[in-house]
Amino acid sequence: MIFPPETRYARNGPVHLAYQVLGEGPVNLVGVSSGPASHVDFMWMEPSAARWLRRLASFSRLIIYDNRGAGLSDPVPGDVAPTMDEQVDDLGVILDETGCDRAVLAGNLAGCAPALVYAAAHPERIESLILMTGYARLRQGPDYPYGVEEAQVDQIAEAVLSTWGTGADLFLTNPTVAGDDNFVRWYAQMQRMAASPATAAAMARQWFDIDVRSVLPAVRVPTLVITRDGNATFPADHARYLADNIADATYAEFPGADLQLFVGDADSVLDAIEEFVTGTRPLPSPDRFLGTVLFVDVVGSTQLAAAIGDGPFAERLGDFIQLLRRQLDRYQGRLVDTAGDGALALFDSPARAIACAEAVRDGVRALGLQVRAGVHTGEMERGPGGTIRGIAVHTGARVAALAGPGEIMVSRTIRDLVAGAPIRLDSRGEHQLKGVPGSWEVFSVAD
Repeated sequence: MIFPPETRYARNGPVHLAYQVLGEGPVNLVGVSSGPASHVDFMWMEPSAARWLRRLASFSRLIIYDNRGAGLSDPVPGDVAPTMDEQVDDLGVILDETGCDRAVLAGNLAGCAPALVYAAAHPERIESLILMTGYARLRQGPDYPYGVEEAQVDQIAEAVLSTWGTGADLFLTNPTVAGDDNFVRWYAQMQRMAASPATAAAMARQWFDIDVRSVLPAVRVPTLVITRDGNATFPADHARYLADNIADATYAEFPGADLQLFVGDADSVLDAIEEFVTGTRPLPSPDRFLGTVLFVDVVGSTQLAAAIGDGPFAERLGDFIQLLRRQLDRYQGRLVDTAGDGALALFDSPARAIACAEAVRDGVRALGLQVRAGVHTGEMERGPGGTIRGIAVHTGARVAALAGPGEIMVSRTIRDLVAGAPIRLDSRGEHQLKGVPGSWEVFSVAD
């Protein structure tokens, strides 16, 4: 269980604003959000979001808050959205309440507009500005061709109203996690906890009324503009416009289609933010390393257990694990985890991982079992108790899920790393791996 920091309240007149402070870095970093999907407590229930926040707090004194009308802050009438003046005023109250004489403002999506306005009006309090997947205007106009057409504005607001609390928008906003059941459940619940459907729809309509382009020339603090290049809902043109119209702004564009930067390859984005805030590129973590994962699991285990009984089946699984351990010793692998009828192992050589998988596949036939396996190499992180984690581990699991009985599947990365080795690989085409950005070519190991 990930426990959030203590939630406190700042008061702007009669309005209570929920906020949290974590980290002891030398720089105050304030996350500015003005959308309806904000809840400072429930954010911590999603591991990728919690990891994002902890990383930001590792080099700063991080302050996050729920804007009025959202999360744990006081609500607004159901069909009303906070005005821009109210949002900017609330931001100033948060800075005062948390003792921020100067701060870095990090606006996200709709939160970029109040961050821009505050930075332009109070440059003496702002060290720098980070604009993440931001925009100065969303609605299309004669002098702004990047925006949403007028006819679509009502459709978008109605879609927010009708689907709020279901997570259905993930297919458009964060497609790489739209098929991840755990993420969808968390996201849908956060929507329901953060705002009512009517409030969410009112805020969505307001997105298209905001136009802060006139403010951009007045922004005179160092600014980092961050976006990803592949989202159709918020195309990168919006962020490029910001960078082109803010003096000496730094523009950083990353591959990917997810709007939430804690989804997908968050580390590259976090590295850029840390370097911008601290002036120092973060050193590689000693806990991060390049490794090769092998996933192996027994095919048809449920049916086999039903056919021979739980006791005999448990004995066969025990024999399978013993065989696996012998082959891991032979090919210099390490057993990381066993769960149910499968196992995860770690190697420092992709060729040895494939050889081990072949030996296990052939050896279990004498036990009356069939296995499938997947192999992938990538950067990962050491966790507690010898565990490993990271997107490379998830990728390896998804590759293994594509294998059939007796089949060993490997990623394109493995194909490139074993070039020249006496291993024959047959392409199985491009695949979308659930929860993994991009498309991946996978290969089967020929017998």
